[in-house]
Amino acid sequence: MSLLSLPLGYVPLVDAAPLILAEALGFAAEEGLELHLRPSPSWASLRDMLAAGQVVAAQMLAPLPVASALGLGGSTAQFEALMVLNVNGDTIGVSQALAARIRAAGHRFDFRDAGAAGQALLPAAGDQLRIGVPFPFSMHMELIRYWLDGLGLPLPAMLDIRTVPPPRMAEALAAGEIDAFCVGEPWGSVAVDAGAGSLLLPGSAIWAFAPEKVLATRRGWAEAEPALAGRLMRAVWRAGRWLGQAANASVASELLAVPGRLAVPAEVIERALTGRVLISARGEERRSPGLITFHAGAANFPWRSQAAWIGARLARRHGLAPEPAIAAARAVFRSDLYRLHLAQAGAELPSASDKVEGSLADPTPAPSVQGRLILAPDRFFDARVFDPDEPMR
Repeated sequence: MSLLSLPLGYVPLVDAAPLILAEALGFAAEEGLELHLRPSPSWASLRDMLAAGQVVAAQMLAPLPVASALGLGGSTAQFEALMVLNVNGDTIGVSQALAARIRAAGHRFDFRDAGAAGQALLPAAGDQLRIGVPFPFSMHMELIRYWLDGLGLPLPAMLDIRTVPPPRMAEALAAGEIDAFCVGEPWGSVAVDAGAGSLLLPGSAIWAFAPEKVLATRRGWAEAEPALAGRLMRAVWRAGRWLGQAANASVASELLAVPGRLAVPAEVIERALTGRVLISARGEERRSPGLITFHAGAANFPWRSQAAWIGARLARRHGLAPEPAIAAARAVFRSDLYRLHLAQAGAELPSASDKVEGSLADPTPAPSVQGRLILAPDRFFDARVFDPDEPMR
């Protein structure tokens, strides 16, 4: 059978795994596709590749298509999120000097308590805190801002959140260009292995179920090419389901470490996949279930309430009218296309496309039109909730 060639873009991160493994494990071929994966060094260049039609679809930061819909970021291109590739996957790290001051103040680096970590970080940082994030419109930025703003402490007079491409994060920390970072794995672990810093928190400690990356296309492409969109989505979804099985972590790590894919050792990748993380050069290990999730708890479903949360945050920070911003954001997450194309694959399909974000402390059964759906905990560190029916509360 002749396979249809599709170029896809990605940034070398563990959460590109569903795209890479859809091709490597044959899920794409089962759908009649041959995926040609094109790595990009930064999110800006990947966005531009997709906008220019150099790739048909791409791994994308969940807030980026929302920002584009709101006219933010300087690009006129418009995108849609067909599905979520993964939930969580980020780590927050600090320089060796800052880690020493935090430890001296008595913080135990438990890798769980975002409130306690923040209460230790800000006094230790003093007047200046320079934090690297991979892109201004990213979940990294949203998590950092939500965390710091929610601590109830004065922020450093010189708080500087700056853009650093993921593969450069360890280098920037070691060179003293930044004091801390929030980045997707494996680059936080790379910083630890390089002796540049220590990991303070997983992103999941701030929001337990944050949509991190999405499968994005140019707006209108999926409706113009419905059969092709469905085949691509099903291949990627099946790869995510395979990744969600703990027994596959070792094989997945070896496949992702192949030259030309992630370019880091398999052992480093496996830390993220298993949630067993080395947080310092001392060899301290922390277990972080849910460090990254590719399938469980309807992780791939593009909840419109998640898009609304992103839209509300961007509107507040950039001085936009909230109601139209939230409406535009919701339209970007295509839960309708997810239902259309993944029903035949056996995906769990929630009865609703919205939920109250941050309301679940434990795994919770939820109404579904297909499958038995158990939603994962999704608490924010400060126990606040986001109700899409009252988004500006």
